[in-house]
Amino acid sequence: MNFLKWLDKEFELAVCSILMVAMTLLIFIQVIMRYVFGSSLVWSEEMARYLFIWLIYLGISYGARVMKHIKIEAALGLFPKKLRPFVIILGDVLFFVFSVIIVYLAYGVVMQQIKLNQKSPAMQIPMWFMYSAPMIGFALTAIRQIQVIVFKIKDVMKGGAREW
Repeated sequence: MNFLKWLDKEFELAVCSILMVAMTLLIFIQVIMRYVFGSSLVWSEEMARYLFIWLIYLGISYGARVMKHIKIEAALGLFPKKLRPFVIILGDVLFFVFSVIIVYLAYGVVMQQIKLNQKSPAMQIPMWFMYSAPMIGFALTAIRQIQVIVFKIKDVMKGGAREW
């Protein structure tokens, strides 16, 4: 049960932190290699780019988890105060639908990449792995959006519909 609780509370943050540290170290080593030793690693820039891509897509899921995605406050102010929680929930539902659509479309791209068997230039990583980042990131985002929607609906039903 503790592992499941950790997955729910800390998974995205932990993975994003690891990716950020790895990317930063890799770029730092590349700079040292280039300017101090006069030579560079062939694969480091490609790896840093791929770490960044995964960081971004997993970060979207983390943003959904902590309910810190961008919302337009000025537009929300156009609605009556009692209606605002429902408008926010509607926005969350639309973001959930968007996430599911991205997962569906990304799945098709991943399947195409598997058929093509394309590899990255420097590291020879199968490109389907890199194209999986949007699919996995938005699948996690969809799960997080369901959690957020359920939380907000419960909050509204209790009468505690605060500004999230």
